[in-house]
Amino acid sequence: MDRRTFLMISAALWPAQAAWAGQARSKVRKHKTNSSRAVFDLAAIEKDRVMRAAEMYLGEEPETVTATHSPRSAGGPHDFFSEGDYWWPDPANPDGPYIQKDGMSNPDNFVAHRQALMKLSVQVPALAAAYVLTQDRRFADHAVSHLRAWFLNPDTMMNPNLQYAQAIQGRFTGRGTGIIDTIHLVEVVRAIPAIAERRGSLSKYEMDGLKKWFTQYVTWMTTNQNGIDEREAKNNHGTCWVMQVAAFASFVGDTKQIDYCKDRFKTVLLPHQLAPDGSFPEELRRTKPYGYSLFNLDAMSTVCQILSTRDDNLWTFTLDDGRNMGKALAYMAPYIKDKKKWPKPPDVMYFDQWPMRHPSLLFGGLALGKQDYLNLWKTLPADSTVPEVIRNFFIRQPLLWVSV
Repeated sequence: MDRRTFLMISAALWPAQAAWAGQARSKVRKHKTNSSRAVFDLAAIEKDRVMRAAEMYLGEEPETVTATHSPRSAGGPHDFFSEGDYWWPDPANPDGPYIQKDGMSNPDNFVAHRQALMKLSVQVPALAAAYVLTQDRRFADHAVSHLRAWFLNPDTMMNPNLQYAQAIQGRFTGRGTGIIDTIHLVEVVRAIPAIAERRGSLSKYEMDGLKKWFTQYVTWMTTNQNGIDEREAKNNHGTCWVMQVAAFASFVGDTKQIDYCKDRFKTVLLPHQLAPDGSFPEELRRTKPYGYSLFNLDAMSTVCQILSTRDDNLWTFTLDDGRNMGKALAYMAPYIKDKKKWPKPPDVMYFDQWPMRHPSLLFGGLALGKQDYLNLWKTLPADSTVPEVIRNFFIRQPLLWVSV
């Protein structure tokens, strides 16, 4: 696949407990915000971009982790492998353990598996969104060919764990930190019910196989020490653990883990990460405070979209001292609108490449009735050709997240 095709992407929205079949069949309705009742025609906004990308992806064949292998990996051909982004050879000891340079990505690290996973996460949701718009089976069938290769075919499938993700040469063969690499599967599992709505492209046997894979992955994430380490992270890594478990558990119907993730959002994520002014102190202390603040806000917003129900709305859940998602959005929105007002030092890398059409604006605008967030979202870039942006912009197809 050429570079331009691989690096296509977009944005995302809407709480996940709603039945997907109803969303797909109501594909021409306009969404109305809670406050102004203004029309927000998402299908019209997205159609040209989605169809242009999906038509290109029809010509791209699946590529899984088995297509490449690193000699530095301690795993086998079916094991996902990546290396810590900010770890470099030590100039004082070139053959020794790597040293850290926070915020500075090492271009010589092995990234082929991560790129293949991002390719999957770009293509399958776009194909599924095109199917939602057109009901053209070509798009659904081709998306399923990717799903079969990654999760069902014994010759090409990925093992349902990240035991060897974000390794560090001379230090670790894999770390809990690496679990963040599968944030790109969150929108893939969102796409599966849309593709399978009419049971034409996916058989029941194949759907059962997909659910088995994600059930096994949730089990690994919630019981393996790497998964536990990532769960306990105090920053965006802990948020992304909850987001992933919530997404995968919702797909397979694991109510125990769904309830656990709701509770963790209320008792751990918001209380420990959100400051009274709506900022995320753990992200602000990093060398890329702007990008990480946007990233964590998107992840928390996606947790709210996946887990919120009519009777248990995480968007409006408020701590005793008044902290809630509304404050988090209110803190970042002015700096998304005008980055020149950002009060912290600029990020050491990629500061000029942000912001994008962040799902936090779209999700929050719809959930909280904030038309100004929706208007701002529409003015921002939907796609990027910068690999670092693609890696940290993981919700790309709004049509899979909102009834339109």
